Amino acid sequence: MTAQTTTVPAYAAPAAKAPLERTTIPRRAVGEHDVLIDIKYAGICHSDIHQARDGWGEGIFPMVPGHEITGVVTEVGPGVTRFAVGDRVGVGCMVDSCRVCDNCKAGLQQYCTNGSVLTYNALDKNGEPTYGGYSTHIVVDEAFTVRIPDGLSLDVAAPLLCAGITTYSPLRHWNAGPGKKVAVVGLGGLGHMAVKIASALGAEVTVLSQSLRKKDDGLSLGARHYYATSDDATFEALAGTFDLIVSTVSAPLPLDRFLGMLTTDGAMVNVGAPEEPVSLNLFSLIGGRRTLAGSAIGGIPETQEMLDFCAEHGLGAEIELIRADQINEAYERVLRSDVRYRFVIDTATI
Repeated sequence: MTAQTTTVPAYAAPAAKAPLERTTIPRRAVGEHDVLIDIKYAGICHSDIHQARDGWGEGIFPMVPGHEITGVVTEVGPGVTRFAVGDRVGVGCMVDSCRVCDNCKAGLQQYCTNGSVLTYNALDKNGEPTYGGYSTHIVVDEAFTVRIPDGLSLDVAAPLLCAGITTYSPLRHWNAGPGKKVAVVGLGGLGHMAVKIASALGAEVTVLSQSLRKKDDGLSLGARHYYATSDDATFEALAGTFDLIVSTVSAPLPLDRFLGMLTTDGAMVNVGAPEEPVSLNLFSLIGGRRTLAGSAIGGIPETQEMLDFCAEHGLGAEIELIRADQINEAYERVLRSDVRYRFVIDTATI
């Protein structure tokens, strides 16, 4: 895979809502600043399902999902300075950006004002479709590649490239830490990492879930409290309690009820993205000078910071390792919330 564009095995959705199937895809030749990565593991994110099924708009097909990628560098371009053959690396939700706007210069490539290039279901600067991590190899610019610390195994590190950074970024931005009460809505792929990270940051963490089914898990992951949102008494008991609420669910919520759980100047940050519009009464914000916000992933510097933090605190994702031929089954199980807590594909099985 050195001299020219090469084809590699992958799993792709041939059309919207179609089952994923084994195929081959092109990978570009290794350029001046590129690294060739032998992918070892790829996490399955709920957003993979949204996009493969056109839930967030019209997709580009065939589509190879996957933006939670870990592997080993097997080749570097002549201009590469940050990585060497044999390095353990990761790739997250984006593989390029304009690099010249104020956000890019500030290390906030996820908010590139000219549009970052997503790892899959996007067009690169040459107008070619990007293909994600459900494959055996990927070629990525070193500027959008991160180092996996030795303290993290590659399988549990893979989901950190989306689930980890998606929750770490708002927790850091809204200053989760000692003396702060943080609620995490939903205990799934994102939520379980939010609990781990918020707890490691020193916050007092509460899980707000539909039922108490996962209570023991939540407490073992670092939460001090666990409440069922199906119980109306929960909203009354916790009114005015939290400095920060991080919602990780991808279904519409009764926002007014959740906003009522915030302290004065509290913030509710959404990292889960429902396909349907949501509504609220603005008095839910006005009454307590509260904030309703959203947050994407982090930039490349913050992603590396997150990985180093997770390695320091021993925070890997809770995973179920699967073969590539189990991807379609895994999608259905994600939709049923039947995973604790992230599916990871062993790409050796592609």
